[in-house]
Amino acid sequence: MRDLFKQAKENSPCIIFHDEIDAVGRRRGGGFTTGGHDEREQTLNAILVEMDGFDANQQVIVIAATNRPDVLDPALTRPGRFDRQVAVQLPDIAGRKQILGVHAKKIKVGPDVDLERLAKGTPMFSGAELAALINEAALIAGMASKDFVEMADLEEARDKVRWGRANRSKQFEQAERELVAFHEAGHAMLQVVVPHADPLHKVTIIPRGQALGASMWLPDKDRAGQSRRYLEARMRVACGGRIAEQKHTGDISSGAAGDIQGATEIARAMVLQFGMSDRLGFVRYLDDDHQESFMPERAYSPETAKVIDEEIRRLIDEAYVDAKRIIDESWPKVEAIAKALLVYETLTADEVHRLIRGEPLGRPTVADLLSRELAAKSGSPAPTAANSTGQGDLEGPGAGAVPSPA
Repeated sequence: MRDLFKQAKENSPCIIFHDEIDAVGRRRGGGFTTGGHDEREQTLNAILVEMDGFDANQQVIVIAATNRPDVLDPALTRPGRFDRQVAVQLPDIAGRKQILGVHAKKIKVGPDVDLERLAKGTPMFSGAELAALINEAALIAGMASKDFVEMADLEEARDKVRWGRANRSKQFEQAERELVAFHEAGHAMLQVVVPHADPLHKVTIIPRGQALGASMWLPDKDRAGQSRRYLEARMRVACGGRIAEQKHTGDISSGAAGDIQGATEIARAMVLQFGMSDRLGFVRYLDDDHQESFMPERAYSPETAKVIDEEIRRLIDEAYVDAKRIIDESWPKVEAIAKALLVYETLTADEVHRLIRGEPLGRPTVADLLSRELAAKSGSPAPTAANSTGQGDLEGPGAGAVPSPA
């Protein structure tokens, strides 16, 4: 570190940039040492000494970046050292459009590509995610032997960046497919019905990432904060999968583990961090990150800890009971969504809304398309579309096997 600052002074005017400054600039005395020589603390001391000795005529500017300004040592952020902080927020619609435009210049895009529409459909995306989106779209178009990237490639890349890659080759038994279909149908139903929830984007039983299916949503606007009604809506949506699969099969599975984790984290944040519990009031109980020992004392009494546990349980229980009421009242619609998923595998938000209203989807299944192609080659009349409304027999096309993704 001393050599770095020496070179900077010799080459002035010069800029020193420290990325991830929290790696060496974390608060000292946090109980993370074992009594020996702490290299990180020595490095921090060297930075403090060098920055404190700067003169006005040395022409050396020191810049640093971190995602955790709350854990930095106070001596590092006092006036005279890093005395100016610039918060870099997630880009808004205009910013996302400009970022997409910068990265889109590196690839060939088709005439149907609308970056403004894509920017509106990527709320809460960071600049790195937008760059990954363009790269993934180029890979998708390349694997399809296209001459340029189309809008469909960009939308698929958006889903891949946010929810993981679709794994169409993975096969399941029919019972597992039904369980996943009803699980995702429960999520989708609550996503549509519960007020203050984010709008549904699409629902699928094609595995993405580590999930066997996904109910995807996209915020309709950039959120600067999260209200209690919004957080309660998210917990209700998280409960929908377990409730629907239990109502259909009479059993429960481990597929709701991620939903349980998400609902618990939301409830804990509401109670400990956001002051959204009437019993605990306008008080923060979340432990600070800069603790003085490995086993810090809690900042509240055992009686308060018991109330915290009760409030977290109450919030989740209320969400579960309300979600179960909605699922029970809307069960025929949940069944219609699940049966359509077994036939089509992926439904858009518009198609889910049509099923809820009792309208037919009117699009052919994969089996219908294959039958028409075979009929055209043989010259025989094509069979009528089966299950075209998405409300037919649960067996669907190719019972016991996953339909071909052709």
